[in-house]
Amino acid sequence: MSVLTGVRQRLRYHPTRRLAYLVVLLAPLWLLSAFEWGVLVAVAALGMGLIAVIADALALPAAMDLRVARELSPTVGVGDTAEGEVRVVSAWDAPVRLRMYDQLPVSLEQPAGRAHDERVIPRGGGEAVFPFTVRGRVRGRWPLGPVVLRAVGPLGLVERSLSFPYGLADEAVLAGRALADTVIVAPSIAGIGRFRLLALQQRLRDPGSRNIRRRGEGMSFAGLREYAIGDDPRRIDWKASARRDKLIAREFTVEQGQTVMIAVDAGRLMTQLAGDRSRFEHALSAALILADVALSNGDRVGCMVFDDDIRAYVPPGKGRATLQRIRDALVPAVATMAEPDYALAFRTLASRHRKRSLVVVFTDAIDVRASQSLIAYTSRSTARHLPLVVALRNDELVGVAVPGPRVSTAAVYESAAAEELLSARDDALQRMRRAGVSVLDVSPTKMTASVINRYLELKGRAVI
Repeated sequence: MSVLTGVRQRLRYHPTRRLAYLVVLLAPLWLLSAFEWGVLVAVAALGMGLIAVIADALALPAAMDLRVARELSPTVGVGDTAEGEVRVVSAWDAPVRLRMYDQLPVSLEQPAGRAHDERVIPRGGGEAVFPFTVRGRVRGRWPLGPVVLRAVGPLGLVERSLSFPYGLADEAVLAGRALADTVIVAPSIAGIGRFRLLALQQRLRDPGSRNIRRRGEGMSFAGLREYAIGDDPRRIDWKASARRDKLIAREFTVEQGQTVMIAVDAGRLMTQLAGDRSRFEHALSAALILADVALSNGDRVGCMVFDDDIRAYVPPGKGRATLQRIRDALVPAVATMAEPDYALAFRTLASRHRKRSLVVVFTDAIDVRASQSLIAYTSRSTARHLPLVVALRNDELVGVAVPGPRVSTAAVYESAAAEELLSARDDALQRMRRAGVSVLDVSPTKMTASVINRYLELKGRAVI
């Protein structure tokens, strides 16, 4: 069976439209078969056509006569576009006309549609380049599939399909390039350079020293000084005071390099669409960009994804390796129809990470029962951490709550129900604010800039 498969792969010839036209033109000659000389004419014409087809097929190269390399970024963000190209070098001693059919996975789409432009490689060798553009659709690691080339004969009567499977070694190497076999579709980091610049501008406005000394705050010991009225009595160093016969206070340093823990809700409400992507996708993108900016500021960053279970956990760390670990953890994450278990999320945080941190929670609080749990645990966490709740606003619900001038009775009831839900949500957010929780109420499509600005604001105030 494998032998037959190999033969079929070597004999992938296809008739072209031009060959069909040729057959149509030669068909009337068989009407002359009623005459003795007419049979000879028809047979001669058929033989000449057959010879032309065979000659056209023999003029086509085999796969071994071509070298193919596909270049594409190893990572494409959801909703982001990436440019790629397929390069073909010919060792066939004749001109070669080629069309490219790149078999891409469903996780990628081509915004401009499939454009199978024809390229001609002249006699004696040369190179043909087939550019293409893709856009990420579904997160994950996906095989790209083979590159299929259609070689067209010089007479245009026959085409030959040449398949170049991914994962080739020596045969796919072309001037140091190899045939890309997989692509990772990850959360989008579009505009990350702009946010890095924003963080850099913030740092330039800060004092040049990386450490700020402030009385009575921080966890890093800086030194001793004489006690002054208004100092926290808990900072008095009684041993030093006894030696010097006067009250001596300990002074601490507030370090700018702090810890940021990012928690992303993967529950039911995050599956709703916001534009062309789910709210969960917007949250993952904002979380990844926040992690990049915080790491660039010298902070330690960790990440957690949860619904009714902990789906991913990356402990806080520094450097680009930490960002890569966070991105790898977010790639397979999916939003589910489960209700988020905030108690589990905060218990996990309390058991695995006890150091004071900025805890950024991407979620929503429109459900009354869920909002009560969120309020309870975020308020309780203020004793140890600085929680920042990024509440993803439902823009469609906000639009329904404001009916137009001419609406039906059903639309009025829908508006009243939407307004009631939004009122309960606003009440939950206000209760969190009164409990000392920093709350950011924002549209998912405009969330990233707001989150980065709030992070830089808290960073500048040294309250983390």
